[in-house]
Amino acid sequence: MINIDELKKKMFDVVGAIYAVHDELGPGLNEFCYQEGLQMEFTEREIPFERELTFHPLYHGKTMDTLFRLDYLCKDDIIVECKAVSELINIHRAQLFNYMRLMHKQCGILVNFLPPEIDYERYFYDEETKQIIGVNGQVVHYYKKKKD
Repeated sequence: MINIDELKKKMFDVVGAIYAVHDELGPGLNEFCYQEGLQMEFTEREIPFERELTFHPLYHGKTMDTLFRLDYLCKDDIIVECKAVSELINIHRAQLFNYMRLMHKQCGILVNFLPPEIDYERYFYDEETKQIIGVNGQVVHYYKKKKD
């Protein structure tokens, strides 16, 4: 079972960087501007990250040709997906959830920089139960377990 409180602490400085970028740049710019600002902020705060990390999913243990690209992977276990849209919708959440599952990463942050007030959501992936869990501890999505 995952420890949500510990994982939230692990994400604290990443969320702080997200707020700093929104405070500095303000609302209404395009996604790429915020991504660049976030890269600069992560560097200044010495938060380890990889930008536009690419990966291929596996099918039956074999690498597929399909290529996915994360906006950021921070601290080796926090996926950050940036948006600049009128509102976050389920397709954005599904993208993050699938990245977390396919990459076996416990933490995910979905952030929308467009609104006047920063809008972000934090999620956790429990590899054992194949569940995506919200900050309140409620299961928000689950994946079928393999048949034995």
